Amino acid sequence: MKKAIITGITGQDGAWLAKCLLSNGYKVYGAIRRNSDRNLHRLKRLGIDGKIKLVEFDLLEYSNILQAIRDIQPDEFYNLAAQSFVGVSFQQPISTFQTNAMGVAYILDILKSCSPKTKFYQASTSEMFGDVDPRNVPLNESSPFHPRSPYGVAKLFAHWNAVNYREAFGMYCCSGILFNHESELRGVEFVTRKISFHVASKYHKCRDLKPLELGNLDAIRDWGYAKEYCEGMWQMMQQDEPDSYVLATGEGRKVREFVESAFRFAGHDIRWDGSGVNEVGYDNKTGEVLVRVNPDFYRPAEVNLLIGCAEKARKKFGWAAATRVEKLTEVMVKGDIDFLKGTQ
Repeated sequence: MKKAIITGITGQDGAWLAKCLLSNGYKVYGAIRRNSDRNLHRLKRLGIDGKIKLVEFDLLEYSNILQAIRDIQPDEFYNLAAQSFVGVSFQQPISTFQTNAMGVAYILDILKSCSPKTKFYQASTSEMFGDVDPRNVPLNESSPFHPRSPYGVAKLFAHWNAVNYREAFGMYCCSGILFNHESELRGVEFVTRKISFHVASKYHKCRDLKPLELGNLDAIRDWGYAKEYCEGMWQMMQQDEPDSYVLATGEGRKVREFVESAFRFAGHDIRWDGSGVNEVGYDNKTGEVLVRVNPDFYRPAEVNLLIGCAEKARKKFGWAAATRVEKLTEVMVKGDIDFLKGTQ
């Protein structure tokens, strides 16, 4: 039985990856901070909370990481933990860098010293591409990086550190450059789940529900289904040689299109009026205000366009995104409708 450690086990990706590993016969260790809120609702939702061995693990405590890796001697190590909110990284750049960059440096150094045969997966991100020339999309593993946030900068450090350990020390270090991947397990602080949860709340006619407030409606993202992307993580780690891979759908959609698709599933067609911060989305039948723009949600440095090309992953191990935005919004809105129904 293979052993795997997953950091970020309580998050969306941690839950989906744990389910994937368990289905493939692994013993899964979920790394969790001692003083963290041990909210295991995602693992419970997938019916796997009793199948994970939780271990105390702090990305900023070298001795703690050393002891966990030395004791477990994992076959595979998946680093999914991070300060993962791009907007927050502008407010907390130092802590973001410590967690997202230095935490990875600690793990790699310890693996090199006491478990060099362990396969390592680093959760990289499309945010590393940042300021993209529209002529260069879709983006692949060779596209230039120009991060536009402390989050993207820290992730880029970790990405290149994993590549360096692969090249300098011959370690099995994979880097998955994943474009936006969402699901019904996403946190409500992320824009896609914020949208689906709001639409579900409106479906249930929740009282005192104000219009949905969003930032840049014209930002273009490549959205896929997180379950498929986490299966892709595992596939990367089964290859004979380690490498870096982009996972993406290859289709870009504006935030406004995601909003329209989510509301449409719940029976609302949106009509847009105005522009910029004054743009408003109305119900086309009733005239009710459904969406407003709030400039507080704009980033200091915007990333307007991210579309990926997963051709390398397709050729190497047959991975391809199967779920497109329309189906994704349906899954997420339906999931939230069912969730809210269970709380009433």
